[in-house]
Amino acid sequence: MKANVGSIDRTIRILAGLGLITATLFGVIGAWGWIGLIPLATGVFRFCPAYLPFGLRTCQMKTSTESTRKN
Repeated sequence: MKANVGSIDRTIRILAGLGLITATLFGVIGAWGWIGLIPLATGVFRFCPAYLPFGLRTCQMKTSTESTRKN
């Protein structure tokens, strides 16, 4: 699995997931709030399977010159 979720996308996913789960635990929303586990997991693992069919990436890709450059 290659990472396809960038840092801003990752932060939003984690916060949204935690928000939904917290709201469910406090009884603000119903059991459907457990769906927050999905954005939480995709944020933690930096991989979103829904991005694959569309070829989407929100993280920066390393170019060949960046990976072979020596400091």
